Amino acid sequence: MSLEDKAKAVAKNLEGKAQEVVGKVTGDKSDEAAGKAKQAEASGRHAVEDAKMASRKPWTNGYYASG
Repeated sequence: MSLEDKAKAVAKNLEGKAQEVVGKVTGDKSDEAAGKAKQAEASGRHAVEDAKMASRKPWTNGYYASG
């Protein structure tokens, strides 16, 4: 995950948390749900990028484990 992609995912997560809190405070269930959805999107982006990185590092999947 590039630094720019990480920053975007972190920003999306923070935006989602803020929107969720605003929804809870104001009683707006749609804002709360939208905030949770943004957080889930950010989490998904992190998971995808983590999987990509794991597949690029052969030493993490036992490739170099045999000695």
